Amino acid sequence: MADSLRWLIEPVGLKVETFASAAQFLASYRAGRPGCLVLDVRMPAMSGLTLQEELIARGIALPIIFITGHGGVQTAVRALQKGAIDFVEKPFDDQRMLDLVQRAIALDVERRREVAAHADAAARYASLSAREREVLDQLIEGRTNKEIARVLGLSAKTVETYRANVMAKMAAATLPHLVKAVLDMRRAAPGRA
Repeated sequence: MADSLRWLIEPVGLKVETFASAAQFLASYRAGRPGCLVLDVRMPAMSGLTLQEELIARGIALPIIFITGHGGVQTAVRALQKGAIDFVEKPFDDQRMLDLVQRAIALDVERRREVAAHADAAARYASLSAREREVLDQLIEGRTNKEIARVLGLSAKTVETYRANVMAKMAAATLPHLVKAVLDMRRAAPGRA
């Protein structure tokens, strides 16, 4: 099956690596490696579902496509609930499999872009002074400079200076951009900011 998938996928210009077992994959996995996994539900020693659970436990978020010759609704539901992007029964349509792999890789690229954007926003947020964070929190609450000045006991001019510093440090062109970046960051890492 692994060889068949390689012969199907490589001609469209994608690099394919195959592994004899889940343990072999885990031993060779390098953090940050992009791609997707095509897993059989039944594999030697560790099932595809068990590997999926192990990947979740390790914080590895590669998109997974499950294939099986013994598909059951409960197994498919379990895999999909844990984040698999699809569950395909053998024999499968070659074009459908290629489309799924392409979709999984696009999903992985998008997830990695989002993670990088959140990490960048978190690093920028960490560069803010305590007072800049207070001003930022007030901005996110929708307060005007005058309201922030009153709440924090500052002059409106001082708030304008802090606001400009926050905008620059957070690389935000507009207030809505700033608010979205911070709210996205907070959703991605609750309790961090």
